[in-house]
Amino acid sequence: MTRGSPGRGPRRPTGPRRFTGPRRFVGGLRVRLVVTFVLVALLSAVTATALAYRDARTAVLQRTQNTAVDDLRERVAAVAAGFDLPPDQRSLSRFAAEVSEGLGARIVVARHQDLTAVSDAYADTEGRITAELRAAVRTGDGTRFQRVEWRGEPYLVVGTPVTYADGDRRTSGLEVFAITDLRAERDDTEALLDSVQEGIVPVVAVAALLALLAAGTVLRPVRKLGRATRELAAGDLGSRVSVRGHDELADLARTFNETAGALQSSDAELRVQEAKARRFVADVSHELRTPLAAMAMVATVLEEDADQLPPDAARAARTVGAETARLSRLVEDLMEISRFDAGAARLNASETDLADTVRASLALRGWTDRVTLDLPEGVRAVVDRRRVDVIVANLVGNALRHGAPPVTVTLAVIGAGAGGAPGAGGGGDRLALEVADRGPGLPPEARERVFDRFYKADEARTRTTATTATGPAAPDGGPGPGAGLDGGQGSGLGMAIALENARLHGGTIEVEAERPGGGAAFTLVLPLRRTDGEGAV
Repeated sequence: MTRGSPGRGPRRPTGPRRFTGPRRFVGGLRVRLVVTFVLVALLSAVTATALAYRDARTAVLQRTQNTAVDDLRERVAAVAAGFDLPPDQRSLSRFAAEVSEGLGARIVVARHQDLTAVSDAYADTEGRITAELRAAVRTGDGTRFQRVEWRGEPYLVVGTPVTYADGDRRTSGLEVFAITDLRAERDDTEALLDSVQEGIVPVVAVAALLALLAAGTVLRPVRKLGRATRELAAGDLGSRVSVRGHDELADLARTFNETAGALQSSDAELRVQEAKARRFVADVSHELRTPLAAMAMVATVLEEDADQLPPDAARAARTVGAETARLSRLVEDLMEISRFDAGAARLNASETDLADTVRASLALRGWTDRVTLDLPEGVRAVVDRRRVDVIVANLVGNALRHGAPPVTVTLAVIGAGAGGAPGAGGGGDRLALEVADRGPGLPPEARERVFDRFYKADEARTRTTATTATGPAAPDGGPGPGAGLDGGQGSGLGMAIALENARLHGGTIEVEAERPGGGAAFTLVLPLRRTDGEGAV
């Protein structure tokens, strides 16, 4: 019998998974459950088939063997009662024929010493009666049988010695063999095997159906839980799953709901606290503007008359003026950063020549002679001129304060596949404004935190020749063009404000902390949105 080997299930896909959408259950739990059910059903069916075949074959052969042995004994006893010994060939042939008449289709072979008689004169019995069986019958005191295969067909050979009827049961030397054809029994067992094997297919089909139903029962709440988890990861903290029953899946759903509820409560509390903090900073900054304006006026008057004051008083007046100006810049920066936090910052964008904007920003602060410019003409983009001025003032101001000359400002248009460094040819879709210096550069820890609020990299960049950038206040009450400069007398918010302004334009600021020639470089990268024929806003 050839037994089928169960196939292997499909392989699971590898690789990390992220919450990017509903997962396809190819090779997932559903397939594994179905394959497991089918394999168990197939293994059970094959095992049951093998056991049934073995038991049925054993039962059929046992019944046939018992019948053949009993029939031969009875028939030999009946015929041998009137048989005379020693026999001749004719009497021995008649004896074999009489025994065969009572055994149906079996072939009977009678042997006495050198004489042999066969009930069917045309039957070949030499290959079916083995020497081993003959020796066992000759030396034994009872009936023996043996199953043999002759010319590819199964046979049962039963042999028995004929004994005298006296009390000592001596053997007479007469041996009788009956050959029974087992092809009918073989066909019966094979038919039984075929019928059982045919039943495997519906058993496996039913197992697969039950597996699908069981998988659906198990996976339905799992899919709902997965969907709710993805919604939670996407920011929907109100996502919940229904809890049904009291099994492990229900406990998992209940735990998820409790976790999501606690997370939602914490998020709501944090949002309230954050809103209060933003409001507090905005309110404090707003309330400080009026007294600071008065203090600035007094400090200005004191600074103007400082030359007429005693040395100590003059130094105090100048210190008060400088600190008042610094405090004013800090208040303006706090108000500006609070607008970004509250999402109230808006672009007042218009088509602008970037080279002119950069030159005007440097000229306003008196930095034109201290900076090397590489500004190609005709680079126009839709930007908020005031916010670009704030970014340029912060980047160039930091390079002048903490770097070393030469400080260079380079403007270029870069393509979609180019990096953030300027210098690529025209025809791109982004612009890059690089501010570089030849100072000591930034250590790795400063590079990671350079855009953090109130962070100052004074220890990393040691040039401290400060030049205070001043400029008119913005029309909307925001910081003036020179507000937000870090380092030295800065507020520590300038770089954070610069990055927020870049992001408001849809861009960013990239940092090259250590350059091959020394120094650091900050690159403003903005999308090149135009209103002419080359692009659209």
